[in-house]
Amino acid sequence: MIFMVIDMSLIFAIAMFLEIFFQKFWIRRMHRLNIEQVTKMYGPAWHDKAKMGTPSMGGVVFIPAFLLAAAAAWLLIPGLRQEPVYLLQVVSYPLLAAAVGLLDDWLKYRNHSSEGLRSLQKLALQIAVTLPWALWVTETPLSLLAGFELPRLAAVALLLFAGVGFQNAVNVTDGLDGLAAGSALISFAGAFVAGLCLLEGEDAATLIGPYYMLVAAGAGVALGFLWHNANPAQVFMGDAGAHFFAGLLLSLCACSHIFIMIVPLGFIFGLEIISVAIQIVAIRGFKRKVFLMSPVHHHFELLGWKEMQVVTRFWIIHAVGMAACMSLLFIAALVI
Repeated sequence: MIFMVIDMSLIFAIAMFLEIFFQKFWIRRMHRLNIEQVTKMYGPAWHDKAKMGTPSMGGVVFIPAFLLAAAAAWLLIPGLRQEPVYLLQVVSYPLLAAAVGLLDDWLKYRNHSSEGLRSLQKLALQIAVTLPWALWVTETPLSLLAGFELPRLAAVALLLFAGVGFQNAVNVTDGLDGLAAGSALISFAGAFVAGLCLLEGEDAATLIGPYYMLVAAGAGVALGFLWHNANPAQVFMGDAGAHFFAGLLLSLCACSHIFIMIVPLGFIFGLEIISVAIQIVAIRGFKRKVFLMSPVHHHFELLGWKEMQVVTRFWIIHAVGMAACMSLLFIAALVI
């Protein structure tokens, strides 16, 4: 165990410092290319003044930082080479998801607009990258928890729904400095605990090494980005970064046979996307608002909370909600 912690710490440090280093130079490059935040059609009015001109495609750097950290793990830790298919399945989905987000970010840059892909175009592309990956992953049964396998058709449908939904959930959460990156970091910490408690039998023997190295790489990227994204943000992650974090957390859960863990790991992201859905239904169906503005973090801004108050309190809500959900799952696993 002690050697695994040392290996994790090494990979975490590599990913974090690569992200900090690469992001610093990418921020300068984005300023020269005018890849900057433009006025959004939604969000509090004061965001226009406070956040205009901030580079907005920081998530591009997640990919090389994560891949180099994963490559370092592959070279330095021989045990990881025993599960090449697992590694490819976990790594491929965040890259595919990030590609959709990157296209959206590029269209915003090209058009100098806050709008990139249309909603249906983005949905179609999210389905297009998620469906083949889901079919590949479910060649072996998808387990909600160890011993609870789903029929393949149900598994593919669940992965498709969760993949598309989670990408959009992380994306709408990324509206305040540090909110999405800090929440992702908390989720990776939760993934560490989940692996200790829920990876069992053959899974624990064969997957625990690769699983933890990829969790460490993801956490390192999240913390490294938070270095630049903390209030006042020097850079925003954009759709590419949000999609990347969503894809990595989901693929870790799906490929490690603990898919139900996406519920606690996505706690705050789920609350954010649910708030958007509630607001849309309320406005279109009942001609009234439930929240002053959605996603719900903007509601609290309009109530008078400072940005860092919202972010810090949402981090706390995420950590507490995640811990509560995980506790219930651990109890259920023990009872069953």
